[in-house]
Amino acid sequence: MRAIQFDTYGPPDVVHVAEVEAPHAGPHEIRVAVRASGVSAGETRIRSGAMRDVVPLTFPYRTGFDAAGVVDEVGDRVTGVRTGDEVFGMTDPAARGANADFAILTAWAPKPAGWSWQEAGGAAGAVETATRVLDRLAVDAGHTVLVQGAAGGVGSVAVQFALARGATVIGTASERNHAFLRSLGAEPTTYGTGLVERVRALAPAGVDAVFDCAGGALPDLVAVAGDPARVVTIADLGAAAHGVHLSHGAPADDTGEAVRASADPLAVHGLAAAVTLAHEGRLRVPVAGAFPFDEAAAAHELSEGRHARGKIVLVN
Repeated sequence: MRAIQFDTYGPPDVVHVAEVEAPHAGPHEIRVAVRASGVSAGETRIRSGAMRDVVPLTFPYRTGFDAAGVVDEVGDRVTGVRTGDEVFGMTDPAARGANADFAILTAWAPKPAGWSWQEAGGAAGAVETATRVLDRLAVDAGHTVLVQGAAGGVGSVAVQFALARGATVIGTASERNHAFLRSLGAEPTTYGTGLVERVRALAPAGVDAVFDCAGGALPDLVAVAGDPARVVTIADLGAAAHGVHLSHGAPADDTGEAVRASADPLAVHGLAAAVTLAHEGRLRVPVAGAFPFDEAAAAHELSEGRHARGKIVLVN
């Protein structure tokens, strides 16, 4: 089968299509014939080598954490799903490999009928990440949340999940994405110089939590929150210097105990919540770009530019 992988750290063009042996579902796993799969900003940082101290790799490294497709193998001790079902979900973070013709999923949910394959293919990773961080920040009804980088793949889903919890959401994005954020239900503002003052004008009573999807602005985000413990980032590798938690779900291999210790538990319960919200018309997964397999490097390049509105996916 075809799979996307890279054999060394480097720029987007190190990503390529390889012919590899197809995997098979083990206990508590299913295999899907993939229709679409996600390209994440986190994985582009892994590929570049920026996260080599956080996520140790063994090459060749097969990419892709989330996918949607049709179930074609069901492993032992799996119930509630059968061959032919349409699902979306995620791989074991240690194995990855969702950018392929066939992928092994360890967590999944039924594909909402209203979602296209492209939307479903990029949904699970954003849903899990948004749920994981909002859970850590204990976001609840009546809270005010700032989402930094709110128009991206994770940010746009985080906005909708926070709103579904009853929170008020302020989202940062470039001005061209402000109408988009309003359509999701967030109050938009721009990032950069003057952010603290702009947010205080929008939320005079203060901000209860800050979800950083962009990186590079932690001093301002801590000032907005008033306490580094109320800020969680998924994008800023300098988080510890500011007393901020860097949330990741990447497990370690057998040489990386420190990585395992710093990982947050995966919030796979978010997948079922996403299905409910989608059926209620309260969750959409914006797709910034859909690329065929042989343009995987271009997909990584778009993600690395960090200005994509929504998720980037590969289509089979």
